[in-house]
Amino acid sequence: MIASWINSIGANHVRHMCHPTRPARARPAALAFAVLAGALLAAPAHLAAQDASDIAEGGRLFRQKANCQACHGWAGDGRKMDSQMPDAANLRETRLDRAALVMTIKCGLPGTGMPPFDKFAYSDGRCYGLKQADLSKSGKHMSDPPATLQIREVEFIADFMFAKIVGKGPMDHAKCVAYWGEESEPCAEFPK
Repeated sequence: MIASWINSIGANHVRHMCHPTRPARARPAALAFAVLAGALLAAPAHLAAQDASDIAEGGRLFRQKANCQACHGWAGDGRKMDSQMPDAANLRETRLDRAALVMTIKCGLPGTGMPPFDKFAYSDGRCYGLKQADLSKSGKHMSDPPATLQIREVEFIADFMFAKIVGKGPMDHAKCVAYWGEESEPCAEFPK
């Protein structure tokens, strides 16, 4: 984001902001801006470390508030728990990176059963550059989510999914125990 902003205003302008001929009172602000911009450019996309409580909260949101398991299954393997719900992707095999996963949770997928969990999705172009009128024109309808999610809740779900589901391969007994944190009823279906 900062990099695109710097490109849009031009690198020469940024260098000019830090030029030593500026008045002395402007130098500390320009230096602080340069340090902050450098830190943001060098930082990974997801700054917050995943801790156990964030992952646990993401799991709770996945299973309860967002009810992802209704379509994706409790293990995220696409084995839905409610036959009335649409077929969903096997999230254990998804190739989405974290940013694309967060966008998909927030915006859903037009023309599929994946609902948008962002309360304001398609109100202002924040989702794929589309508004509700664009969806209507194309004949695409978005399903209603069981609940809307705050941005931090979407982040918790993404943390949980990358810790327990995405890229973890097919579920087996050992993965099931690790998923739940202990031996539990769903794990009985997998041989030890």
